[in-house]
Amino acid sequence: MTPLDDHSQQRRPLFFPVVIATVLLTIIGMLGGYLLGERRNRHPSASSSASVPAWAAPQPGASSAPPLLPTDGDCPPQTQKMGRLNGAYGALGRVLRVTTSRRTVVWICQDGLGNLYYHANKGGADAEWVEYRTALFLTGVRQEPDGSFSATAAWDGTAFSVNRERVLITKPGGEPEEQKVVPD
Repeated sequence: MTPLDDHSQQRRPLFFPVVIATVLLTIIGMLGGYLLGERRNRHPSASSSASVPAWAAPQPGASSAPPLLPTDGDCPPQTQKMGRLNGAYGALGRVLRVTTSRRTVVWICQDGLGNLYYHANKGGADAEWVEYRTALFLTGVRQEPDGSFSATAAWDGTAFSVNRERVLITKPGGEPEEQKVVPD
């Protein structure tokens, strides 16, 4: 065996430390991306509602995404909050707002992907909002061929149908209750 001269050094293997560092950095990057994605899903920014990303825009002839309907301003803050809690994409735009003869105000709102939501409040827009007591928020709203909007409460099967002339509420096994729309 020859002794090491002054100009050479013994080489240490670098393969395992480099692999370990790469794996750790990959895990940290994936965790950071996941947390940022979760944060964005919980708190969509107001700017995300202004435009729909190209990948989410409805394509001609595509039946999986509902068509975007014309909106007339934003839905109330209470509806925006319930939309975020129920997975709405961006801010909710108002498709329809009616007031019934019983002073219930009903909004049909749409998110940036075209999903429709029903939100009603007894006593009017300025009355107290307490979900499931004075207010009711429903997802899965459908636009019917006649232009009305319908939704069903999952917990008891009560069906709601809304158009510019009336709100029709039908409880399972019960008679439909019609509330006429009145001018605001």
